[in-house]
Amino acid sequence: MGQAGDWDEFSRGMAAHGQSCRAVELWRFLECEGRGLADWAAVFNAEVRAAGEGENVLVGYSMGGRLALHALLDAPDLWQKAVIVSAHPGLQSEEERLQRMASDAEWAGRALTSDWSQFLRLWDAQKVLQGGAPAEPDPRMKLINRRRALARSFMEWSLGKQENLRGRLGAIACPVLWITGTQDEKFTSLAREALPLLEEGQHQEVDCGHRVVTEAGCEFLQLVEQFCRDSAPPSPD
Repeated sequence: MGQAGDWDEFSRGMAAHGQSCRAVELWRFLECEGRGLADWAAVFNAEVRAAGEGENVLVGYSMGGRLALHALLDAPDLWQKAVIVSAHPGLQSEEERLQRMASDAEWAGRALTSDWSQFLRLWDAQKVLQGGAPAEPDPRMKLINRRRALARSFMEWSLGKQENLRGRLGAIACPVLWITGTQDEKFTSLAREALPLLEEGQHQEVDCGHRVVTEAGCEFLQLVEQFCRDSAPPSPD
């Protein structure tokens, strides 16, 4: 439930260390039509290739982390490093997928029709998101103008529509730093499952909940900056 502007502080911090960042506004990919996870990855990777940067490091949080995994699998040669934050590698049973698609369909309906403030309160009330209060004034109020694309994301990028990627993670050749919050037991457990499946991965926990980027901004920045400089295991002060 975020937007590219959420990464402004992180981008400024990376720039201070000589690293340029481009925050990706995901909602623009769904403004006019639906586009599944694999299709998104192909389109996004084509944009990155066209930009012609010398070294590409991909950072994705939560749903963006799931999309990032698809981008890495679509074009393993394009990415030199990747940081995956609080992301799910995929549900393992058809029953779970059907239940998740049904739940996400309900969220899509709320995104289209609910009072926006109420919608955000319901979203924040989820157990996995407890522990990190949104900023005031809430920048997500602007997302009311993106509510159609956001509703599409619940349908097109639902975890229920994502395949279980565990069997494919070994195809990601670049070094991967997988970050989770210690208080986020579910996603920390998922990271521990995924790590041995990667060719070159490391898992780092920080003292926060699910919303690592905003709850532990300074430590997160330090971990990513060090990881971009070299692939040695990060060791924050």
